[in-house]
Amino acid sequence: MKEIRIPAALIYFALLLTPQKAVYPAPMPTGKDYTNSIGMKFVRIEPGQFLMGQETGGDFDERPTHRVNITKPFYMAVTEVTNAQYERFDPQHRALRGKYGVSNEDDESVIFVSYNDAVSFCRWLSKTQTVPSRLPTEAEWEYACRAGTKTLFNTGDILPPKYHRHQKEKNKDGDVVTVSLHAASSPANKWDLRGMHGGVEEWCHDWYGPYLEKDQTDPVGRIAGLFRVTRGGSHNTEIRYLRSANRMAMLPEDKSCMIGFRVVIGPLPQTRPLPAVEPPLCMRDVNQGKCDWSNASLAHPAGRPFFDGPKRFLKIAPNSAGPLFSDHNHCPAVTFCPNGDLLAVWFSCDRESGREMSIAAARLRRGNNQWDNASEFFNVPDRNMTGSALLNDAEGRIWYFNGVSADAVYRKNLALIMRTSDDNGATWSKPRLINPQRGISSQPIAGAFRTRNGQIVLASDWPWSRKGGGSALWISPDLGQTWRISKAPIAGIHAGLVELNDSRLLAFGRLLRGRRPVPQSISPDMGRTWNYSDSQFPPIGGGQRLVLIRLREGPILFVSFANKNTPITVTNSAGEKFNGFGLFAALSLDEGKTWSSFRLVKSADRTSRKGQTMDGREYLIDSNHAEPKGYLACTQTPDGVVHLITSWNHYQFNLNWLRTPPEK
Repeated sequence: MKEIRIPAALIYFALLLTPQKAVYPAPMPTGKDYTNSIGMKFVRIEPGQFLMGQETGGDFDERPTHRVNITKPFYMAVTEVTNAQYERFDPQHRALRGKYGVSNEDDESVIFVSYNDAVSFCRWLSKTQTVPSRLPTEAEWEYACRAGTKTLFNTGDILPPKYHRHQKEKNKDGDVVTVSLHAASSPANKWDLRGMHGGVEEWCHDWYGPYLEKDQTDPVGRIAGLFRVTRGGSHNTEIRYLRSANRMAMLPEDKSCMIGFRVVIGPLPQTRPLPAVEPPLCMRDVNQGKCDWSNASLAHPAGRPFFDGPKRFLKIAPNSAGPLFSDHNHCPAVTFCPNGDLLAVWFSCDRESGREMSIAAARLRRGNNQWDNASEFFNVPDRNMTGSALLNDAEGRIWYFNGVSADAVYRKNLALIMRTSDDNGATWSKPRLINPQRGISSQPIAGAFRTRNGQIVLASDWPWSRKGGGSALWISPDLGQTWRISKAPIAGIHAGLVELNDSRLLAFGRLLRGRRPVPQSISPDMGRTWNYSDSQFPPIGGGQRLVLIRLREGPILFVSFANKNTPITVTNSAGEKFNGFGLFAALSLDEGKTWSSFRLVKSADRTSRKGQTMDGREYLIDSNHAEPKGYLACTQTPDGVVHLITSWNHYQFNLNWLRTPPEK
């Protein structure tokens, strides 16, 4: 039987038009307060209007401020839902009490509940209490939090210490500092609501999306989206994220120790949702024609060597402060699309450990000489997003992987998500949590690939796994349906990885400390065990990441950096040897046993000049010096062109260029 798909909007309005009496036979409460049979206390919130958002300071997504009218009264719970209350609905949740050392007692705010869990609790509460219980809309939440105030907090522009629950970033490694989450311990605002600033974030009804510059009445958010809004901030985060206007959001399926919820009583406003957000530039006007890669005039012009670059691929307007940031752009990944376009993604932020981080993207459209301007690609609001990877699986699908923190710092605090696109990156699947259990390696590294027997292999930072740092492997034998993580680490972080012809894995990483050469790791059993040794390659450090890929022609390509104290030796076309510094490439024709064809990757222009590297820093390009820093990512298109990107620039070359010594 053919599947009939009913539009989501039609279902939404059908539910809105369902008579409330058919669902909730008992009348709404009428007094100033109300207590249900499981001890949840509510206060009546009267209609009114307020200015939503924060015009100056704050974050970009709190603007434009706009007048909101709340036309119907509703009841809001005095506190967040507690462990004891939630476990009346889900007794098995008790096993999560005290995880990470927080929320262990009956009257502490419940955590480790997803948006879907919170909605299910509200439905259960509606049936057992016979009153319409639900999550608040984002506007209702801010209206109730402010309680008539216009300041940063409902306490004024300063949040007094008695509200604080370790209001700064967690420990550097991402560990939670133990605090009390007793739901009623914070003072009440003017409308008798407690815990609106801090404690735990609270799920709201709305899909997250940008504000509109117009007055609204009883808004219910966007009709669709990727993330559900959370409000109020939480323990173990900076005070600025606890402001009345601050907006956060999270994947509806995600759970963490930072998020709980509170309940309101009252029918959901029967307001038309705002339309879904328009796609970003990198997903617009994408050509869906299949590329004819046999037209290889660039790759093999009469069999000659080919090189082009450096060309800036990262284009963000100066002084940008959200959702993209001009200050710090780093950690890229790149792949090609079936239509011939190149797609690059990277993180954009002020601070690498910050919550403001988002994932940017740019597209180099087939036949164009310049990359598009950067646009927002994926951004779970107010969450650290460290680590991205892209993969073209050679069967028409592009895979995207990213780390998603529960809050700010990364390392032990990331979940791992996956998305796919079957239309050249114009649209993407709903984000899926590969590793919802934070605390293990979930910081993906550019360079994902498929083995000869079809397994997907994704390297991921695992810095605390061994002295000097390590990397793990996420491996899927069934095209992303299931995943396992390697039992033993690769030596070094930010590992580059290839499969050898005998099915072993070869990897190189970066040591966190010391001046030893780049470490080499070889696994005979898909990451279950590794044999470690020093390589012949010079050590790399902060702001540098190597790449390792197998070229379509067979050789293995290694690209990294030679620093001022550890140059590489380059032989020119006259047989003369000289020291090279900065970005270099090398080839192996014997499965990584030996390396040759060392070349600086710098410029086809032989004149000395200044270039720009990560975040616009200047460097000298001459016969001995190439780009000194950057996180590298690489892909090779079917026409043979190798596309190498740093944190700033794009280089193109072919195997013939790699094999040809530089001119004298």
